[in-house]
Amino acid sequence: MRLTVAGSGDAFGSGGRFHTCFVLETAKAVLLVDCGASALPALKRQGVDPNRVDAIVLSHLHGDHFGGLPFFLLDAQLLARRERPLLIAGPPGTRARLDALMEVFFPKSSGSTWRFPWRVEETPAGGEAEVVGHELRTAAVLHRSGSPSTALRLSDGSKIFAYSGDTEWTDALTLIARDADLFVCECYAYAGRIPGHLTWEVLKARLPELRAKRVMVTHMNPSVLARSDELAAAGLLVACDGLVINV
Repeated sequence: MRLTVAGSGDAFGSGGRFHTCFVLETAKAVLLVDCGASALPALKRQGVDPNRVDAIVLSHLHGDHFGGLPFFLLDAQLLARRERPLLIAGPPGTRARLDALMEVFFPKSSGSTWRFPWRVEETPAGGEAEVVGHELRTAAVLHRSGSPSTALRLSDGSKIFAYSGDTEWTDALTLIARDADLFVCECYAYAGRIPGHLTWEVLKARLPELRAKRVMVTHMNPSVLARSDELAAAGLLVACDGLVINV
């Protein structure tokens, strides 16, 4: 399993970073974990061919995590001339929100006659599903997004990738992260408590509970980016656009 960080930014592109988009390559398939509004140019910047992506797994339905889907789909239709199937896996409400997004950005596009087959599968928070040969487990987290927000755990049968999504601290993270080969965790701000998000002050105290083999922080605002050396000194990987990791 190999991870390429196409985008590691927060909603506001702090530090000039692209919105959240992780590329997971396994022996079974190529997956995106989240597809934020700037994901398509991020993939192209990192030299990732979108036509190689077999599935897109969404943690929640905020623009910086799923807003790149209309661009991804229409690029596949009009420029990349995609023919391979595509699966989009997300929380309940994904298809309705995606159709609405398509119509806002590109009216009548949701009714296109597609040259490639694609479908949406919705998994309830706390559920399990199979995604192109991978085991997906989700857990409800604390982040208001108009539909369930989730943390994710993906296994190819050999390695486990886990991801917090956007959330303040919840004990559900310990179940998602436990024994994962890599746990990617949001760390939006440096100190204090922010509704719907983790801060380094909170996460630092909780790190021993996660019990993941490696932890990487992402989705950082300027207050964290300015102190990234401190997080690295604590033994964490610090995400940046273009980072490649063998999981």
